[in-house]
Amino acid sequence: MAKQFDVAIIGAGAAGMMCAAIAGARGKRVVLIDHAEKLAEKIRISGGGRCNFTNINAGPANFLSENPHFCKSALSRYTAQDFLALVKKHRIGYHEKHRGQLFCNDSAEQIIAMLKAECSAAEVNWRMPCKVHEVTKEEGGYVVATDHGDILAESVVIATGGLSIPKIGATDLGYRIATQFGLPLVEPRPGLVPLTFDGPSWAAFAPLAGIALEVEVSTGSGKGKNAKRGLFREDLLFTHRGLSGPAILQISSYWEPGTPIVVNLLPEMDVAEELIGSKTTVKKQLGNVLSQWLPARLAEGLLLANGFAPDARLADLPDARLRKLGDAINRWAIVPTGSEGYRKAEVTLGGVDTRALSQQTMMAKDVPGLYFIGETVDVTGWLGGYNFQWAWASGYVAGQSV
Repeated sequence: MAKQFDVAIIGAGAAGMMCAAIAGARGKRVVLIDHAEKLAEKIRISGGGRCNFTNINAGPANFLSENPHFCKSALSRYTAQDFLALVKKHRIGYHEKHRGQLFCNDSAEQIIAMLKAECSAAEVNWRMPCKVHEVTKEEGGYVVATDHGDILAESVVIATGGLSIPKIGATDLGYRIATQFGLPLVEPRPGLVPLTFDGPSWAAFAPLAGIALEVEVSTGSGKGKNAKRGLFREDLLFTHRGLSGPAILQISSYWEPGTPIVVNLLPEMDVAEELIGSKTTVKKQLGNVLSQWLPARLAEGLLLANGFAPDARLADLPDARLRKLGDAINRWAIVPTGSEGYRKAEVTLGGVDTRALSQQTMMAKDVPGLYFIGETVDVTGWLGGYNFQWAWASGYVAGQSV
């Protein structure tokens, strides 16, 4: 016999559990369905196992979407302070890292336990592990065909996440359901992902693997109606295959294939002016001068890559050559050949086109009773707790509306 519920939520991650707890607390009969063996694996592995569960600065400016105004309503109705109140209610210790990032003192398991407890208090039903085969619309609601039999529900909420980190069970189910019901997609692609560089242009830098430093990185232009320009000041990490670290993860969401990223390796300093100004007073070799400001291996690698001998005397070099070197350090433009893909991506850019959804309720405008929340939707946050805040906010709004 098919079981009848008010709301069936597919996907028991951050957004799905939040939505279930809120809807259940309103007295709705809720069933939460997930195909995974382990609950909320993405929460469990986030933030090095301590879960960067929100960012106290979260606002619409920290999110990317083809429709940038869409996220404003949800983010204003359920804020980082609201989620923090829930964390405090469950007596979970937390601390702030730089730029407003909030982490658990102990373990991400505490956030999972908190959400599970909220669902239990709201008498949410669970089907897990349980695979969804299809969702069909019938008079008065929906039929969700699963491993555990058919589920009948007045409303269905899709909270299945994106394609990132397939080894923990990411699938395209949410996108398939959206397409089935005629909702357009913004093409999904990996976001918050290391960038790769191949061939001769990277050969000089491959030996620098392991070097890390704070940089300023940018890409894109601020021109045109749909201009997307990213600019971040974060740590950069050289790897054998390319560049990683928070600076690169951030800029990767703004990077378009075939275009350069521009890295300022010494954002506090105009390198050319400093070198030219030191010519008469400093009797050192160029490599030794640069090693005062940059890791020695990086200084030498940059000099060799740009045709400078590390043992050349600063005083002997013409100003024009020093300006060229300054540019190579303050404005290092390099074109990535690709990214590490969904395997290493923390999030998925794109997803269900928000123009097909109500920003007040997260319901599909032309498909009454069908909702999309969290990472399945074309709203992607910066690195640093923003994507969890979107999960909480979109889950809350849908939970209030179903």
